[in-house]
Amino acid sequence: MMKIASVFIFLLVTISMFSCKTAGKLQKTTGVISKVDTTPVAVTDTLKTVDSAELIKEVYNKAIKNKIDFNTFNAKARVVYNDKDGGDEATAFIRVKKDSAIWLSLRGPLGIEGFRVLITTDSIKVMNLLKKYVQYRSIDFLQQLTGLPLDFTALQDIVVGNPVFIDSNISSYMSDSNHLQILMTGKLFKHLATLDNNDYKIVESKLDDLNDENRTCDIAYSGYDNTSGVPFSTERKISLADQSKLNIDLNFKQYVFNQPLTFPFNISENYKRL
Repeated sequence: MMKIASVFIFLLVTISMFSCKTAGKLQKTTGVISKVDTTPVAVTDTLKTVDSAELIKEVYNKAIKNKIDFNTFNAKARVVYNDKDGGDEATAFIRVKKDSAIWLSLRGPLGIEGFRVLITTDSIKVMNLLKKYVQYRSIDFLQQLTGLPLDFTALQDIVVGNPVFIDSNISSYMSDSNHLQILMTGKLFKHLATLDNNDYKIVESKLDDLNDENRTCDIAYSGYDNTSGVPFSTERKISLADQSKLNIDLNFKQYVFNQPLTFPFNISENYKRL
């Protein structure tokens, strides 16, 4: 379970490191978009420039139409990962207070809590309940791992399933009756977001490192549920590729928004401080 705790934090960090500001004029391509799945989506290199602020605003509004606005988030999810060394799984209990804290409790197959994690806007704390120690890190530790500035808002959006790294600086888009694809190209990364063209739910995010063609991140969203009044993706498949590959499945069994929450993180005096 130690590894899956690290994987979960690594997941948040790795996806967040693809965050970059984009710039450019809005462009439009013609043609048919292929059916979206977890396979990387090709984007034509033949783009026709359309310099239209009104069109940029229209596409951007579609992209953020289903963005979940919340105060608190409470969920139970099954986390399964596989990498070159094998795989593991755990049950994750996740709590989020918007713009304040992300709290995580990981339990193994027998329901025994192994790890508790608390990420705030300025710190990271990881408590190992089995080996009885706690690690303290500054939020800057995330930047040290990735070499890029990270945004706590992006972390919480990843958890609640909001589309990430989408802003009004759109470089191109392509649309048909089924899907709307929005391409944002920055200095370091390219982000292709695919939306359902009927209700504009996020279907897939594909991020590519422009300086390393082997460094990619794909996030596929499915299993949408409207119990909370907004579309919430209960099933997500995340594929990370760099020097090796990491696949993560998140399956949300329960979730609720905007209920009172606590974030217990009481550390015993007997725990080692690392």
